Amino acid sequence: ERKGAFFTPQKWVELSQDYLAKELGENWQDEYTIWDCCAGTGNMEAGLTNKYKVWASTLDQQDVDVMKERIGNGANLLENHVFQFDFLNDSFDKLPEGLRQIVNDPEQRKKLVIYINPPYKEHADAKQVAHSGKNMSGVAKETLVYSKSQSVIGTAARELFAQFLYRIATELPGCVIGQFSKLKSLQAPNFAKFRKVFKGLLSKKCFIVPANTFDNVKGSFPIGFFIWHMTGMDVFTHVAADVYERDGHYVGTKDIYSYDDERSVVYWLRKYHDKKGEEIAYLRMLGTDMQNNRGVFVTNKLSDNDIKECLFTKITRKNVFETCVYYAIRHVIENTWLNDRDQFLYPSDACERDGEFYTDCVVFTVFDNFVQAEHGVNHWIPFTEEEVEARDCFESHFMSDFLKGKVDVDAMTSPLQMELDASSTSGQETASPLRLSREARAVLDAGRELWRYYHRQPKANPNASYYDIRKFFQGVKVDAKGKEKMNATSGDADYNERLAALKSAMKELAAKIQPKVYEYGFLKR
Repeated sequence: ERKGAFFTPQKWVELSQDYLAKELGENWQDEYTIWDCCAGTGNMEAGLTNKYKVWASTLDQQDVDVMKERIGNGANLLENHVFQFDFLNDSFDKLPEGLRQIVNDPEQRKKLVIYINPPYKEHADAKQVAHSGKNMSGVAKETLVYSKSQSVIGTAARELFAQFLYRIATELPGCVIGQFSKLKSLQAPNFAKFRKVFKGLLSKKCFIVPANTFDNVKGSFPIGFFIWHMTGMDVFTHVAADVYERDGHYVGTKDIYSYDDERSVVYWLRKYHDKKGEEIAYLRMLGTDMQNNRGVFVTNKLSDNDIKECLFTKITRKNVFETCVYYAIRHVIENTWLNDRDQFLYPSDACERDGEFYTDCVVFTVFDNFVQAEHGVNHWIPFTEEEVEARDCFESHFMSDFLKGKVDVDAMTSPLQMELDASSTSGQETASPLRLSREARAVLDAGRELWRYYHRQPKANPNASYYDIRKFFQGVKVDAKGKEKMNATSGDADYNERLAALKSAMKELAAKIQPKVYEYGFLKR
């Protein structure tokens, strides 16, 4: 487990062998030699029928001993085909004679199947960093393959499964690979160099399954089984993989893209960075894929690490439209195990001509942020004092003025100047409200009722944000790590009713925005 080795569920082992038979022919086990070079205790070898054509090696001698014990109890393997071998460090000269002959012969390699579920441990292990603040030592960076590959494939070399694939591609050309792995090698931006080296023809016969069906894997992401013909000619761009749910039920296909010829959504947002304008909040950013959406939020207080690592951009009156679009497209679609690795991309120009889309995203962001009055002026109150019967004046009327169209036209960089009153002259304000969709108006109406109810409370803060209102009614608790966490519910039934109405309206607004996320190319279907 320390090195990321997890048992492959038997149902996925059987399914992978079915896919190999579809790709290589029903008699593939008699026609091909099979080598599992990270066999562990031989779980992947269950179901293989021709023991004379199967070789199994693994890193630790105790696992070899377990496999040999299993042979004594009926496992269909030859004892002298099971051996200890460190694939990421040892020379092929150490291989048993029969396998070494195949590995060294280009013609025989064409009939060699490397059948593996390689370890997934990486140098920058998330749990390790969280606990110690340091990357994991003694795992990825100490191998011979790492020293050979790091300058060629970059940061991808920090992951053990990538090292296995790199050595196979560079030292066993012409073979066939049947491998389980995460989708990083196909999709992640930091694997772009790896894909230029790992040139093979990917079979259309492939599938993906939930990672947490594997022993001891808790993450919600896909693991795939892929068959490669290592021709040294093809660079991966796209495949439609079959999808199986955790119960083994087939549910359709999922398009997987490399994104190597695509620009990420960050390049679009950079056009609207405003370093000089007065901030009305900060957009905290992390990554460009679905799995990092939790690290994308709107706040008026950054952590020291956010500032140090430059994980933010300022939201100002000049870029409020675009930053809200960026935030909304990252959050209106639920993150699932199936879309976890999907990348957000540079959109088409059509999105910048869709004023309703932009205003929908603004309203969504207004009611889904972490702005707090205790951290500074709250510029995100979408109502006037009169609308919510506040007990005192607000410190800022920016957002209510913004939604009413009271914006300095020259201050806007957005193509959505068309949303402002066309009769206004340069540098003047207009009192013409932004055009709001039915769904956006429903959110504002539900939000107004929540704000009104809050401001009836004796200790209501006039400048309270949406987060502050929820915290007021729901309260907080401190978790085991000493972090403050808001309670999930409140004992105030009237509050719960109003909050539920707002969340229901927000859900409808998110559903309206979702199709345009795909239509404008922020995500590929």
